[in-house]
Amino acid sequence: MTLRLILTRHAKSSWDNPTLDDHDRALNPRGHAASKAIGKWLEQNDYCPQAVYSSTARRTSETWAHIAKNCHRANDVQFTSALYLASPDRMFTILQGSRHNSVMILGHNPGTAMLAAALVKTAPDHPKFDQYPSAATTVIDFEAESWADVSPHTGHVEAFVVPRDLTD
Repeated sequence: MTLRLILTRHAKSSWDNPTLDDHDRALNPRGHAASKAIGKWLEQNDYCPQAVYSSTARRTSETWAHIAKNCHRANDVQFTSALYLASPDRMFTILQGSRHNSVMILGHNPGTAMLAAALVKTAPDHPKFDQYPSAATTVIDFEAESWADVSPHTGHVEAFVVPRDLTD
């Protein structure tokens, strides 16, 4: 059986208000446009997930709100504080508890970049993969019966994209 993970970092957020708590930072205009572009790309390539596990930060929930306009099949969307600035190990533990075949994890760096690097067998030939900039998205397929059977460095990169790839 093929399991699919869509690993997305939140889109670009605003730093306009230095008194605002990090958790409460919203997307900036570039972030809104980027998350809309990622949603369209996911839909056009039939990558939309069945389930979404997202950080509770405002920038991640806003990123998902834009993606969701194109990805209607996600019938299990969970916002959890456990994904706010989560380590790759914490993110992987949440993934391993999923019962869905196609899952999106929407989180933050450095955890998202580190998890992507740890899961893939071979990194994509893209200059931004290691940096995992805002709204970067990797689609990773695994041959496994359940997420509990997935181990590091076994994923095949189906696709990797950053918003700049979609707008240039």
